[in-house]
Amino acid sequence: MESYNPSRGPGVEPSDPNREETFTPSEGNQGEQNSMESLLGREGLGLDFPKAGEIRRGVIAAVKENEILVSIGTKSEGIISGRELESIPPEERATLQPGVEIPVYILKPEDPNGNVILSYTRAAEQEDWRRVTEYLASGEIIQSKVVGYNKGGLLVPIGRLRGFVPASQISPMRRALLEGEESAQQWGKMIGEPIQVRVIEVDRERRRLILSERLAVQEMRESVKDRLLEELKEGDIRRGRVTSVADFGVFVNIEGADGLVHLSEVSWERIKHPSEVLKVGDEVQVKVISIDRERKRIGLSIRQLQEDPWLKKVAHLKEGQLVEGQITHLTKFGAFARIGEDLEGLIHLSELSEQRINHPKEVVKEGEVLTLRIIKIDPERRRIGLSLRKVDSAAYADLDWKMALAEEVYEIVEEQQSPSAIQGAVSPTEEKNSSQTGETVADSPKPSMDEEPPSNPSEERLS
Repeated sequence: MESYNPSRGPGVEPSDPNREETFTPSEGNQGEQNSMESLLGREGLGLDFPKAGEIRRGVIAAVKENEILVSIGTKSEGIISGRELESIPPEERATLQPGVEIPVYILKPEDPNGNVILSYTRAAEQEDWRRVTEYLASGEIIQSKVVGYNKGGLLVPIGRLRGFVPASQISPMRRALLEGEESAQQWGKMIGEPIQVRVIEVDRERRRLILSERLAVQEMRESVKDRLLEELKEGDIRRGRVTSVADFGVFVNIEGADGLVHLSEVSWERIKHPSEVLKVGDEVQVKVISIDRERKRIGLSIRQLQEDPWLKKVAHLKEGQLVEGQITHLTKFGAFARIGEDLEGLIHLSELSEQRINHPKEVVKEGEVLTLRIIKIDPERRRIGLSLRKVDSAAYADLDWKMALAEEVYEIVEEQQSPSAIQGAVSPTEEKNSSQTGETVADSPKPSMDEEPPSNPSEERLS
C-alpha cells in the first residue's frame, strides 16, 4: 500500500490506471463525507460510498421489530425502517430473514446519525421496471390477474407495478361474453380472474405500463396451433367453444387453436347467417374435415356429426320407383318437381321426352302434376334424379310388377289387421243391439259345418 505523501499537495492521489477517478476536490473546506472518502481513497481502503438513487444488493444482517439492518459494503449497515418498513407486504416481510440477499434503494447515503437509509420496495419496483422493459423487448407472455378497473379498461399488476389493459386490448372472447351489460358491471365481474398479457408500452418517467391481452392470446394460439397442426388429422372429433361469428361461418377454439366452421357446415338446414343457430361462448362438438398446414388453417364441421334429416326423408324411396310429383319451376337444363311435402327432384332435359327438345316448357308447365320415375338418389349431394320419359319404360316393367304386388300385399295385411276384420270382434253397433235384446256374442248363431263359409275379400283380390 502506498502511503500518503503531503508533498503532493491536497487532493492528489497515487496514479492507478485501473482505477476510475471519482473524487475531485473543490476550493475551501469539503464536507465531512467527502473528506472521509478522500482520505480512505488515498489510504486505499476501497470502501464504495453509496449514492442517492443507487440500487445495490445487500445481505440482511439483523431483523428487529422496527428496523431491518442490511450490509451493503459500507462502514456501517444500512437501515430499512419507518414507512419503508411498513410498505413491505406482511407475507413478503416474513421472508426477510438474516442471511437473505435482497435489492435495496439508497434513499440517503448518510443521515444526521451517520446511517445509510434504504428502501426495499423502491428497489423491488425498480427491478420490476427493468424486468418489464425486458418483457417488452422479448415479447414474453406474462400470467397475472385482474385487480381493478376504470372506465377505459382493466388494471393488472406486474410485480409491484400496476399495468393497464385498454378495452381495445382485451381479448374478443372476454369482451363478447359480457356484451349487453354496462361497462362498470362488465369490468367488475372480471376482478380476480386470471389473465395473460403482453407488455406493449413502457414509459418509466411517466410511470406508464400498457399491456395487451389480445396480443398475448393471439400469440399463444399461434404457438398452440403449430403444435395442434402436428397432432391433428382429418376425421378427428373434438369439443370446442365458439369464439367469434362471421357472415361466412364461425370460429371454434379447440385446445387453444381456432378452426373455421364454414356456413355450409354449420347445419343441414339452410340458414342465411350462423347467428341463427350459434352464439359466442357456445360449446360444440366438431369434426376435422380439412387441414392446411402451410397456411395454418383448420376446417371444421358441426353438421357432419348430426344425422342428416334428408336421409330420413328419402328412406322410403328407391331408385326405379314411380312417384307423383308437381312441377315447381323450369330451367334451361330441366324441370324441378316436388315429391312429398319437402323433397324436390330434378327432371333433366334429356329425361323429359324421347324426342329432342330445347326447353322443358315444350313438354311440361309449372303446377302440373305428373307420374315420374326415380332414376337416381345421391345421398352425398342430396339430390334426386327423376324421369318422365322412363315412366312407361319396358326396362322397369319387372320392377313395376314387383312393386305393385308388394303394395297389394301390404294393403291386404293392413286390411286383415283392421278391427272389423278380426274374427269375433264386436262393433259398437252390434254391442249396442245385443245389449238391447239381451243376447251375447256367445248366443249368436254359428254357421253349420254343411254351410259354405262366406268368401274372403282378400282371397278374391289375390285371385
